[in-house]
Amino acid sequence: MTRSRRLATVALGGAMALTCALPITPAQAVESPVGTVRLSTEKRQEIRYVWAGASGFRYRTVSGGSTTWVDYPDVVPPAHAGPDDLATGTDVVTTMSGATATQQHRSTGVSVTLTLPSGQTYQGAVGWSVLTRDGSGGLHVLRAAPDGTTTDLPVSGLPAGAQPTAYPAAGSVRRLGVVYKVDGTTSVGLIDLADGTFRTYVTGVIDAPEVVYNDRWLVADWKSIRIDSEPGTEPTTHPRWGAQAAAVVGDQLLIGNWDFVEAGTQPALIAHSLTTGTYTTVLSPSFGGIGPTLDGGALATAGRSGLDWNVHRITPIEDGTVTTKKVAQIPAYAVGVQGLAVAGGELFLYGSTPGASSRFSSFQLDATGRPTGEQTPRSPGLTQVTCLPGDAACPQLEALGDGRVAYLWTNAEGQEFVHNVGLDATTTSRNEPTGGDSAGRIPSGTGRYVLYNGGSGTQKVVDFPSGTTDAETTLSRARTAAAVWGQTMWTPGSTQGSVVGKNLKTGQTVATLATGAPCIPSDIQAVNTWLYWSCGSTAGVYDRATNRRITVPADQGPARLADGFLLRENRTTHELLLTDFHTGTAATRTLVKLPTTDQNTGGSNGRWAVDRFGGHIAYLNGTYGEVSIVRSGVPASALAQMEAQTDAVPGGPTKSRPWQPVWQLNKPADWTLTLTNSGGTVVRSLTGSTEGAAVRAAWDGFGTDGRRVTGTYTWKLTAQPHDEVGPALTVTGTTAVN
Repeated sequence: MTRSRRLATVALGGAMALTCALPITPAQAVESPVGTVRLSTEKRQEIRYVWAGASGFRYRTVSGGSTTWVDYPDVVPPAHAGPDDLATGTDVVTTMSGATATQQHRSTGVSVTLTLPSGQTYQGAVGWSVLTRDGSGGLHVLRAAPDGTTTDLPVSGLPAGAQPTAYPAAGSVRRLGVVYKVDGTTSVGLIDLADGTFRTYVTGVIDAPEVVYNDRWLVADWKSIRIDSEPGTEPTTHPRWGAQAAAVVGDQLLIGNWDFVEAGTQPALIAHSLTTGTYTTVLSPSFGGIGPTLDGGALATAGRSGLDWNVHRITPIEDGTVTTKKVAQIPAYAVGVQGLAVAGGELFLYGSTPGASSRFSSFQLDATGRPTGEQTPRSPGLTQVTCLPGDAACPQLEALGDGRVAYLWTNAEGQEFVHNVGLDATTTSRNEPTGGDSAGRIPSGTGRYVLYNGGSGTQKVVDFPSGTTDAETTLSRARTAAAVWGQTMWTPGSTQGSVVGKNLKTGQTVATLATGAPCIPSDIQAVNTWLYWSCGSTAGVYDRATNRRITVPADQGPARLADGFLLRENRTTHELLLTDFHTGTAATRTLVKLPTTDQNTGGSNGRWAVDRFGGHIAYLNGTYGEVSIVRSGVPASALAQMEAQTDAVPGGPTKSRPWQPVWQLNKPADWTLTLTNSGGTVVRSLTGSTEGAAVRAAWDGFGTDGRRVTGTYTWKLTAQPHDEVGPALTVTGTTAVN
């Protein structure tokens, strides 16, 4: 068996852009999208700070690419006082060009230049000061003078024979670190940039020690000492934590970027007090971009995933401890969309967002189709779906309108399973084997029921009754055209053009319709009271509410029935066509011209998808990882119940085993569930919003007063449609508490 991905992917390496355009002609929207979303990786991007000062910072991702400037929000920029005031250098950026250094104060834009004297070479810069080295090894501090000349301050105090090996900058513009060797011994000290004097603070360290400092403390090779300590003071040695000594802020040594993190724990940024010896957690999870700022603070990246990966500014407070504030979000990289579906006002996208594995993620849409929230994981990391030769859309998937997605997974032996995920990001997928079948399709499914067409010619209905109950195959039959809507399965009847509806719970026939089709339909789809049939060259819609027969266009392109309209793709012109028939007369218009080169050769859940529970349309717009949403413009049907699971809990509900009814509706709604005793008193009232278009409630058998109640109770569900089209829905019943 050959395995292949049917969707185009882009290799991202080297310099990575935040969005990567595929080399294809993008979609041409005829009707303007109401929103666009981008599927992004959840991997957290490590960054390095090119410059970090008092007004903002500049960073680059570890993987490379251009640098990004960020200004701190709600920060009053520091004033400019010129090179004579070293403290104002916390906002100075130095750039070199040959022997000329240009220094710009970011907040005011004022800049000065200085020229390196002949024979001196640039070693580093901090604030208003530039460090150079002459031919004999001597160090010099250069600064711009008011008259445009350059002042040259020789550094004094370095031991005889000292050979500098590094000049680490950290959280100060008044001092600059020097790591040097004398007779094979490595030491660390600081240059006082005001007068050019040098003092050694720590000696006998490793050749390339970690060095961090501010205007209070120097820490080198896990040895700390006060800057203002008396000469001869011995530094304090600290445990080596198997982590990075990242910065000193106030009296706190920040420790992060651990070499090893135990399973089940998150990497954290820890503060170690250099005065009391205590340890506190500053940020968790945190790793990667941790480092000092020129004003004595620090920056650190932290967040739950790449979707919420932020830079936090860490500053000292009066008691010597630190405080943090989120100052920027690091954009996540786009990843390829390998499948899409939309149902109940929720757009599901499938792709390799966690990195090595794939998962379903979603975006919530409002009643107009506009995205209202961030990308949200809707499944755990999943094994990559295997695609069989000739697959049109892989993975095969169907959004069920209750917050869940069904999809096909194939094992190494080619056997398929119907999986179900979506209620949260951690629950493992519920699955049902197809009996060794393969090369199958999921043509239909709503709520608890999923229709599977096996390549062997067998058709099955798989039942996923709740979020915690394993699936089972409730029906197995010879494969024909079929559709599932709610608890009814529609299949061809025994006479030409007839279609029969059967209740999946009872097995009883609920309707036999004469659709007027001139054949035994090769395709049947059902949404609300609409029933679509196709004979290949002819097609129509039967309205069960009015018994109307409506002729709609037919061609060989993929077609998908929705609430009051049909969506088709013309595979020659690449046009996505909407046929509105809700008034009884079919009228077709073009929504968008899709990219000319396929990202996926399939139709629904390949390049585009339609919300049967709300009417929005989503499509790949030709930009890597991006999906656009457009409204259908067709009014939705009134709110209705499609199926319900309200059986009482055996023995009565408890806190650990509550009554968990599910009502599958045909579109999203806000709901209220009241429970009333035999005397007409409401003992409990629950409220919420649908998950997709499903009401999921839970009652533990306790009243509003916190006391357990017993007896038979009348429940009443009242639901208000999100789109405000049509009246509220009310359904009632009873449940028991023992």
